[in-house]
Amino acid sequence: MSLKQIIAPSVLNANFLELGNGLKAIENGGAGLVHLDIMDGHFVPNISFGPGISACVGKGTCLPLDCHLMIENPEQYVEAFAKAGAAYISVHAETTNHLDRLLHQIRELGVKPAVAINPATPLESIKYVLGIVDMVLIMSVNPGFGGQSLIPYCLDKIRELRALCPELDIEIDGGVKLDNIVACKEAGANVFVVGSAIFGKPNPEEVCREFVKKIS
Repeated sequence: MSLKQIIAPSVLNANFLELGNGLKAIENGGAGLVHLDIMDGHFVPNISFGPGISACVGKGTCLPLDCHLMIENPEQYVEAFAKAGAAYISVHAETTNHLDRLLHQIRELGVKPAVAINPATPLESIKYVLGIVDMVLIMSVNPGFGGQSLIPYCLDKIRELRALCPELDIEIDGGVKLDNIVACKEAGANVFVVGSAIFGKPNPEEVCREFVKKIS
């Protein structure tokens, strides 16, 4: 596969009292994106942070921000995350009645649009927007909390999507570990969100470097 292989550490499990050091650690470890899990307590059973914290993260790193909106009514918030410095904004197909319009809205804001789907959501639901997104995010756990185990059938979904879209960036999010990231790559993913497996360790720079080696 000619697509670039990217580790995108999620700061959801980071120590926010030491976030600047954590961001520097993943930069040194070879990460390509910073993944921001935005949760509202409605679409998913957890609350994380909003555009203000996202903007602070952006000021603390040279890496592009990958904002994953796990929120209801995303149309109301994409502009705020664009202003916060998002390079990518992923919106869930399950959260909007007007997905095509929303994805175009994101691009008009100067941000790369991406569409995300939950484990049990079929690829059929996003078939008609594949040509207007820069990336598809396949959830490999039920979203809301870090530290879950990867759902195996999600790799089949990635294989199917890769066969449909050989040149599209495919991001996998949920349960990605050192012992399964090669299987994720072989299935067709090329952007790998890693949360607790990096920021849950005492040496995130070294662990991030190990993940990069696994996909190189």
